[in-house]
Amino acid sequence: MGSRKKEMADAIKAEKKQIAFAKLNNCPTSPRKMRLVADLVRGEKLEKALNVLRFSSKEASRRLEKLVLSAVANWQSKNEDASVEDADLFVKEIRVDGGSMLKRLRPAPQGRAHRIRKRSNHVTVVLGANNNIQSN
Repeated sequence: MGSRKKEMADAIKAEKKQIAFAKLNNCPTSPRKMRLVADLVRGEKLEKALNVLRFSSKEASRRLEKLVLSAVANWQSKNEDASVEDADLFVKEIRVDGGSMLKRLRPAPQGRAHRIRKRSNHVTVVLGANNNIQSN
């Protein structure tokens, strides 16, 4: 490997070390309800985001809190020598996409049937660390 290619590979590796992500697939909540909670923590610092999720009364906030804690654990496994408090982590990106749908039929008057769509979603959380503190 050439020297320029090696330097570029090391720079990319250092950048990837500063971010961590976690995914939650097929969460049995509608994407619209999950997006309401996700919008509360998008771009917030880690401590504030966890407090908002912990004290929110919505059911989706419990699952999102668990997912953010999973992303923190993933970041910690990448950066074993650094501490979470010193890293100044924040929610860099949070994406809620529609998942698979369970389709059911409910009886309706006069022999008809109404379709019930039980929605699910996929959530992706990306945590980033501010670059003002270097772990080297």
